[in-house]
Amino acid sequence: MRAVLMLEDGRIFSGQTEMRILPKIGRVAFDTRVVGYQEVITDTVNAGRILVLTYPLIGNYGVAEKFNETPQAWPEALIIKEKSAIVSNWQAEESLDKWARKLNLPLIYGIDTRTLAVYLRQKGEMLGVVSSSIVNSAQLLQYLRQHRKNFLEQNWLNKTSTKKIKHFGKKSGMRIVVLDLGISRSILRELEHLKLNISVLAYNTKESQVLKLKPRAVIISNGPESNADMSVVASTVKSLLGKVPLLGIATGAQVLAAGLGAKIKNMHLGHHGVNYPVKSAGSLQGRITIQSHSNVIDTKSLSRIKGVNITGYNLNDNSVEEFESKKLRVLGVQYYPLSTGFGEIHPVLKRFIEKARKNA
Repeated sequence: MRAVLMLEDGRIFSGQTEMRILPKIGRVAFDTRVVGYQEVITDTVNAGRILVLTYPLIGNYGVAEKFNETPQAWPEALIIKEKSAIVSNWQAEESLDKWARKLNLPLIYGIDTRTLAVYLRQKGEMLGVVSSSIVNSAQLLQYLRQHRKNFLEQNWLNKTSTKKIKHFGKKSGMRIVVLDLGISRSILRELEHLKLNISVLAYNTKESQVLKLKPRAVIISNGPESNADMSVVASTVKSLLGKVPLLGIATGAQVLAAGLGAKIKNMHLGHHGVNYPVKSAGSLQGRITIQSHSNVIDTKSLSRIKGVNITGYNLNDNSVEEFESKKLRVLGVQYYPLSTGFGEIHPVLKRFIEKARKNA
């Protein structure tokens, strides 16, 4: 049946779907990765987004549970060009189609994602609405205007964060606490490989409750952006400054920067993909990183904070990718410190944990 994506400026893109889709609002963003559709769909940063995948053929290698970053799909809808008619991979457990229906993920295919991506590059990321039950542009625009405020005021952290304390890793290992905004399984696996005693706490856990566990370090995890309750986490982080080493990952880096007093602003076009070049300050060294963010740390406000140094920049737009303060024992990385394979650990995590051990 016919399904449409309508952007808030009135532009419509038509496609097909095999499920009935009631009108759903989301922030439209595109991701440029060639593989990894399952990982990005189950990444909590995409909560509340209408996710557009720019690679033209999606679903050819199916899905397998072990590649889920979390147990569920987070986008409001998935937009693709062509849905693969076959699944060909020895690890595949089911098709993308079947998996999407099981996770209640609206899937729209047959959309000209190249034209859509170019349009978003020119106009910037914006809200949109998808539907198969209503395809009239005037009705969809009216729906978007009526429900826009409620959508923007949603507290995604209540859905993506843990509700109770969870423990992982080695009981005899160094104790660290994770303030959970929606942590990915791959990051948790890396921490477990470091033989740490990991306690994962809800995003709104108070400073006193964090310190009661006597952690040697605290990590503010990746998770959804543009959330009203993000100030709650930033307030907790502010009260922890100087008391325990802090690492902010992706959205967690934005929260850490806000706790330090920096401003966070919206980007015209976010970074969503696996090939973003980052340069270390004062070095010729460059790295290719995985990123997924529509907000960015304001460079001027961060650079004014005494004792905080910007240590990494994006080579495409010179935005902040990494910062640290030796005095306050904080480190923030806007990119994902993901390993290149099972059992491997990203240098950022190694460096942070080694420093936490030395400062104990």
